[in-house]
Amino acid sequence: MQSLVLPRLACFTAGLIAMFGSALAQATHYVSPNDMGTGSLLFKSDQPGKFVEAPAVATDFDITVTGPIIRTRVTQRFENPADGWVEGVYVFPLPDGSAVDTLKMVIGNRVIVGDVKEKQEAKQIYEDAKAQGQKAALLEQERPNLFTNSVANIGPHETIVIQMEYQEAVAQSGSTASLRVPLVMAPKYNPSPEVVLSEGNELVVVRDPVAGRERIEPPVLDPRDSPAVNPVTMTVHLNPGYVIGGVESPYHSITVNGSTETRKTITLGGGAIPANRDFALSWHPAPGKEPGVSLFTEKVDGSTYVLSYVTPPEAVSDKKRSPREVIFVIDNSGSMGGTSMSQAKASLQYGLSRLDPADRFNVIRFDDTMNAVFPQAVTATPENTGIAKHYVGGLEAEGGTEMIPPLREALNDPNRMDVTTLRQVIFLTDGAIGNEQEMFDTLATRIGRSRVFMVGIGSAPNTHLMSRAAEIGRGSFTHIGSGEEVEARMRELFGKLESPVATNLKATLDGTAELTPNPLPDLYRGEPLTLLAKLEGPATTLTVSGTLDGAPWQESVDLASAIEGNGIGKLWARRKISDAEVASTLGAVSPEEADRRILALSLGHHLVSRVTSLVAVDKTPSRPAGVALTRAEVPLNLPHGWDFDKVFGEKPKMKRASVDAMLIHIATKPVTITKGLNQLQLPQTATPSQLLMLVGLIFTLLGLGLAMAAQRRPA
Repeated sequence: MQSLVLPRLACFTAGLIAMFGSALAQATHYVSPNDMGTGSLLFKSDQPGKFVEAPAVATDFDITVTGPIIRTRVTQRFENPADGWVEGVYVFPLPDGSAVDTLKMVIGNRVIVGDVKEKQEAKQIYEDAKAQGQKAALLEQERPNLFTNSVANIGPHETIVIQMEYQEAVAQSGSTASLRVPLVMAPKYNPSPEVVLSEGNELVVVRDPVAGRERIEPPVLDPRDSPAVNPVTMTVHLNPGYVIGGVESPYHSITVNGSTETRKTITLGGGAIPANRDFALSWHPAPGKEPGVSLFTEKVDGSTYVLSYVTPPEAVSDKKRSPREVIFVIDNSGSMGGTSMSQAKASLQYGLSRLDPADRFNVIRFDDTMNAVFPQAVTATPENTGIAKHYVGGLEAEGGTEMIPPLREALNDPNRMDVTTLRQVIFLTDGAIGNEQEMFDTLATRIGRSRVFMVGIGSAPNTHLMSRAAEIGRGSFTHIGSGEEVEARMRELFGKLESPVATNLKATLDGTAELTPNPLPDLYRGEPLTLLAKLEGPATTLTVSGTLDGAPWQESVDLASAIEGNGIGKLWARRKISDAEVASTLGAVSPEEADRRILALSLGHHLVSRVTSLVAVDKTPSRPAGVALTRAEVPLNLPHGWDFDKVFGEKPKMKRASVDAMLIHIATKPVTITKGLNQLQLPQTATPSQLLMLVGLIFTLLGLGLAMAAQRRPA
């Protein structure tokens, strides 16, 4: 009898293991690679040899340009290819400064419209709906140009359509107008948090330079092993209000159709494209057909909103150009590997060739270390520029992206009181960092007399970092997206570096108004000022004044000549939100006051911001009670031209004076590379309760069997 107890118990236990293991596998719907056909994308699970199919996303952009306003509808189709219920999470970029105001969830023939709520309230509404099995969508801002879309309770083999809409202003440069649609978020380098040892010898994080680091680290595919995912289609309806002379897209093939001279429809030439680089489109008026009015107004709820482009005349001067001190800073971190590094080096080489012998300069390079070519700025003699060019030519991309130390070094100005020399910092980088606010804070406290000119390199630069840093640094932002653009873009930049076109600018309205930006920045050659205002009473004239080539300059525009526009109020509110963020960075207002202003503007104009989100909930439950829900992040493509091994192949060196960051547990989602199979770590949202109960039951039964055997053992 005794000899049969343990074998029978073992058989019984094995049966339970098989039964519960089967139930667990069925609940989470694991698959093996052999079960799948071609083109399937698998997430690595916590079960050896088992995977979960990733949800797929296809995106369509429908863009309408009317005069100076761009209105974009983004349609994302979340498809669940698996047999289980999934929560899809997708991180995606939008244009910096876009006013996101609409979220819709389409389920069959039903459309659920989202509401703007305070961020924590919206998150709680979403989580409650998810727990109750209701379909829900949550749109959150991670950065002004980076958002997360979460869609809960996508059923087996079900497709959910999410639509969002945003507003932005047309970008102007001389007579050329343009738009840019970012299509992929570049992987970000996130510096480690600072920690201290507590009295109980425990590590405590005292400051984390990266806000929401776990939310801006989505999985990234290796293009050598995985086909591009997240296909994009796009249509642009172009109606600028004047005869169109030409339309160009520098990075994608396009098809241009149109029945009239003033209206065109632009589509992608080859159909769907992979979401791996920014889409850019520019257009210009036919010769002699330039618009005569650059003033637009909109009336909303008793208030009048004004949008104006102010372009001062070109400065003409016989004065000799003032000598300059130019500090070049070049990013040679791992994310710059591939074509980005060659573009950055070519840009810097061109910049060095444009220096005059009366100028002074230096070159600083950085990854997670840094050094300068010369101990301090030197005169731009042929010998010195030759040394710098040779040094730049030998740079290679590697390591992490520690951007703050080289920025501090570049802003270190031993001659801060010198008013005879223009001091300019030219910063060449892709901006692939998560601690943007730390960079803004450094600029605000150390800028002095320097002007900072950001040069964004590559197919997916961090435009939020670039544009905000240029604003705080009182410079400008230039983007170089391909090697063919290097000389033209750097020539334009050096035209600006010679001197601002207009300085000490002020804008006034003969009535009560809130103007933005405030204060107004300097204007550089070819860059008109975009001015927004909210009028609370009658006004007739907008006046802009300043200094042009050392002499007073003024221009007035009659508001009666304004053209009616739509969406200007939302653009004004979005710009005021940005003003509040900058004011907090500069110390002009407290963080609490900035949050109060941002919340009032966001709720008043129905906008997503740092403190508000859009949430949509279908009140009818769809996921049956007790059925498991798996959370899966939709993977992103590697940006075009990037080198995967330079970014992920080697662990960046972390030179920190405090405790080693490896001692701190940080929830990250690294990519696991296996040839021939896309394996991505699958984050879990709940504890494996079924597995834990099974393990507990097994040990209980084993203990019971051993106790029974011990009782029957002879003395």
